[in-house]
Amino acid sequence: MSRKLIGAIVALGLSTTAAFAEFPEKEIQGIIQWGAGGSTDTVMRAVTPHAEEKLGGSVVMQNMTGGVGAIALNHVAGTEADGYTLLMGAENPMLYKVMGFGDKDYSDFIPISLLARGTPMLVANPDAPFNTFPEMMEYIAANPDTVRFGSTGPGGVPSVVTAMITSEADLPVIFVPYDGDGPALTALQGGAIDVMPAVLGAAVEGIRAGTMKPIALFDTEASAALPDVATITSTNPEYEKFLPWGPFFGVFVPNGTPDDVVAKLQAAYADAAKQADFVELMDGRGFTMMNISGDEAQDFLTKWQRNTAWLMFDAGLAKTSPEEFGIERP
Repeated sequence: MSRKLIGAIVALGLSTTAAFAEFPEKEIQGIIQWGAGGSTDTVMRAVTPHAEEKLGGSVVMQNMTGGVGAIALNHVAGTEADGYTLLMGAENPMLYKVMGFGDKDYSDFIPISLLARGTPMLVANPDAPFNTFPEMMEYIAANPDTVRFGSTGPGGVPSVVTAMITSEADLPVIFVPYDGDGPALTALQGGAIDVMPAVLGAAVEGIRAGTMKPIALFDTEASAALPDVATITSTNPEYEKFLPWGPFFGVFVPNGTPDDVVAKLQAAYADAAKQADFVELMDGRGFTMMNISGDEAQDFLTKWQRNTAWLMFDAGLAKTSPEEFGIERP
């Protein structure tokens, strides 16, 4: 091989390394899977400014709703794997396959950071004629097809909480769809719906303000953020087999993104998630910090998908058996 050719190859390698080292050279696009004001939106807009400082560049965030989050996921999956388009998402994609909603999930992405997980709960309009889970179920049984339940489509917190409920009891209610828990909780406070399964972190401020009331936490332990709210297992211990369970929030890039770029993004978000104001926000809203990436994040995603996909299938809410996609029963 000639010295000129060797020199050219070395120069190319050095220029490529330099390009990665200089990332980001332009604005990064952050595609938020859900609407403004919801849990995912709140988490991403709180943590990303800190990540920007570490990166030395800007992340322009955009809410891209629709298709139960699939529009945003497919959009990011179709972009160049160069680190300049981030998917800021929640748990829904891990159920797309069994729900018949798409052929992609987070196995098509690299987790930059799984930031936090939330505690699901039921909240109601303050004027709803019930205050506890047993009272709600009694009222629904006596007044079938009158209570309006908010929904965000297959795979979201409302659908999983609904699967838990319907696996143990009949639930003859009217489901009203929304593009995310933010719009749904706004509708709840305005009286357009009566009940909403939501994440504690998205509902806590409304509860404290008195614009919605808590019915039950879907957890085995009370939350420090709302210590007086009853857990579902305190009134209905049959739900303990499903818990603890919760949604999660993460930042992802498409498979094939260069390792150097992934490492820089992971370091930026890992540092951002440790900042005091972000940790305080997460604690105050009842989120559980995770801040994991790499193999640890992949293991979490695998276990979450396995447990939740089979819950949905056993409840009769999944279109296809998880076995069809190689998802083992837990």
